[in-house]
Amino acid sequence: MEPSSNEYREQRLENMKKLAEAGQAPFGRVFERSGRLAEIRAGFEENKRVRAAGRLITIRDMGKSVFADLRDGSDRFQIYVGKKDIGDAAFAAFKLLDAGDHIGVEGSLFTTRTGEATVRADSWVLLAKALRPLPEKWHGLQDTEQRYRQRYLDLVANPETRAFFDLRIRAIREIREFLHARGFSEVETPMIQAQAGGAAAQPFTTRYHALNRDMVLRIAPELYLKRLLVGGFDKVFELNRNFRNEGLSKTHNPEFTMLEIYEAYTDVRGMKTLVQDMILHVARAVLGGLTVGGEEQPIDLTPPWREATYADLIRERMGQDWFELTPDAARRKAEAAGLSLDPAWPPLLVTHEVYEKLIEKTLIAPTFVTRFPAELIPLAKRCEDDPAFVDVFELVVRGQEVAPAYTEQNDPLEQRRQFEIQVGDDAEKLDEDFLLALEHGMPPAGGMGVGIDRLMMILMGRDSIRDAILFPQLKSARVP
Repeated sequence: MEPSSNEYREQRLENMKKLAEAGQAPFGRVFERSGRLAEIRAGFEENKRVRAAGRLITIRDMGKSVFADLRDGSDRFQIYVGKKDIGDAAFAAFKLLDAGDHIGVEGSLFTTRTGEATVRADSWVLLAKALRPLPEKWHGLQDTEQRYRQRYLDLVANPETRAFFDLRIRAIREIREFLHARGFSEVETPMIQAQAGGAAAQPFTTRYHALNRDMVLRIAPELYLKRLLVGGFDKVFELNRNFRNEGLSKTHNPEFTMLEIYEAYTDVRGMKTLVQDMILHVARAVLGGLTVGGEEQPIDLTPPWREATYADLIRERMGQDWFELTPDAARRKAEAAGLSLDPAWPPLLVTHEVYEKLIEKTLIAPTFVTRFPAELIPLAKRCEDDPAFVDVFELVVRGQEVAPAYTEQNDPLEQRRQFEIQVGDDAEKLDEDFLLALEHGMPPAGGMGVGIDRLMMILMGRDSIRDAILFPQLKSARVP
């Protein structure tokens, strides 16, 4: 019968007690390393003295000797512990170690008969005792919910998870370097704000006791970044955390990472070039080419990327006469296509439901969707040739919006009118401080947001945003 989790823990506690009696404190302190395991491997020389540390992943007891694998954040490395090399007492104590324990070893490098680079240990020290076992080597951590909830075990047990997040880290570093090389300044703006702005979303609220007032966690940094344009920063970006008090889904997490970029004296066309060049750069630098998304649904990022207007996509899906239909006829046609519509929705929202539910998910190859109805986006300038539309795009890849971009509204009087329409009778929601900043003169500008979590999903072929976030939000569960 397989031992229970508590029985494993009790055995490890017993081993810890015996190790302490042998002079090995169960939770050690600093251990000076010759380098990370990857660096030791890269600088391998026969008989070279090294000090290495890591987590014991596998232990292979050969009787009077033990082979084991150490792993740190960079690599795996084999160690050899022989009774003759370290003495009877230290060898007996070593056999009390369990997989998952962290140890440090000192010894000489050599190559085994099978060609494996190995440390021949002549001393070792316990650095941290693991009181619970790691997931089984061959079965790993298969339960999806447990993988999200105990990501630390997922990272240990499933190398592909660690590889994904290593790629995410590299991608974010490349994004920063790409923007820095083009003269953008990285800035930080408030996460706790007096009122939510820059997007239409439900905020999280909190209480600021020192000011005796309610505050919100930001839903977007947009209005503060535009204040910086007023202040003379002409190329800025922020890699930020946004918070939206909305539902959980495969593409939504209430806390998410967004890249927002603003550049003075350009427009939405400048943003189009910028985002395309940036994504191509990241794909080449991190993934080695322009075919991304995994084997099941590969995506070719080779430019030029498609551009289509919002209205043209609606007509392609619903018929060329869609915008000439009566509201009742349009509603019947949308319901016949499988949509469930709120009876109170005006024609604009019915059309937008068609776009979001029937069209957007079909746009697999990179597509710039342009010229949205002006009523949907109050922070953008209207198209010069037709004020019914705004000068914007949404970049959609693999059926997901990745990057909305605008020719930003810098007319304070027009912006006030749009805000007044948006807030209706709730005048307290009017951001007077932002409007005051605009009245001091904001240069014409292009602005853009890039959903980093969604971009990582697309580049690496993941279907759930939970796979792209180290610690996604989950429903409550009892900690074992």
